Amino acid sequence: MTGTELDTSVRSELATLHPAVAKEVAQRLVLVGRLLDEDPETAYLHAAAARERAARAPGVREAVGLAAYRTGRYAEALAELRTVRRLTGSNDHLPVMADCERGLGRPERALEMLRSPEARGLDVAGRAELLIVAAGARADMGELEAAVITLQVPELTSTLREPWIARLRSAYADALFGAGRDEEARLWLERAAEADEDGETSAAERLAELDGVIFLDDDELDEGEQGHGEQGHGEPDGATVVEMARDAAAGEAAAGETVTGEDRGGATAGTGEDGGETGADE
Repeated sequence: MTGTELDTSVRSELATLHPAVAKEVAQRLVLVGRLLDEDPETAYLHAAAARERAARAPGVREAVGLAAYRTGRYAEALAELRTVRRLTGSNDHLPVMADCERGLGRPERALEMLRSPEARGLDVAGRAELLIVAAGARADMGELEAAVITLQVPELTSTLREPWIARLRSAYADALFGAGRDEEARLWLERAAEADEDGETSAAERLAELDGVIFLDDDELDEGEQGHGEQGHGEPDGATVVEMARDAAAGEAAAGETVTGEDRGGATAGTGEDGGETGADE
């Protein structure tokens, strides 16, 4: 990894830095992109380190804001994304900023963003994301039916094969579940799964769970395999227990017959010896 993997527009923001510093910052930003989904905390640390070296670069501040958001640092994320908006004039992160307001316990501010002039300038994907946040804000305020109504937009039935379609339908299903409209919710969860080619919303897995299917992650599978191995050497499974019980019963029966025979023999011998002794006494 050299840092050249970084988007050209972001690399151009680092052109005024010393080459060694620019390379380090670029490498850290590449790592942020790679780690954000799997290890957001480490991604945040790389972003924060990049900010120390290049605080005036919008791409760096954006990386910090998104990583802070993913790690639940909502106040910091909101501040960073506001800085990005000031530096670039872009409102692309308005949905994330609105969700930060939710995370800070201010759902009413998230709803204000939905009605703001900046929201009208978003593209269709951005507007869908902002609607999803607004519906969540309604649910936060206990307005469950209002959350459903918020998402009743024409885009729900769009034939486009875009990721935001799946997220919109999944959010609508969640709102319906929250309002107790389970049959409708399942229908929209199915439609979300149909549109979710990359499995981003986990709609298919959620449907399977509703049908009673249980998914195990890799760790659980490893534990299960280890458990089966332990059963072979330690605690037996049900079939083995039955077989052991039968063997034990047979063994006890055989042992009982042997012990009975020995007891009889011993008693006879004792009687004889005792009889001899009695005879001698006599």
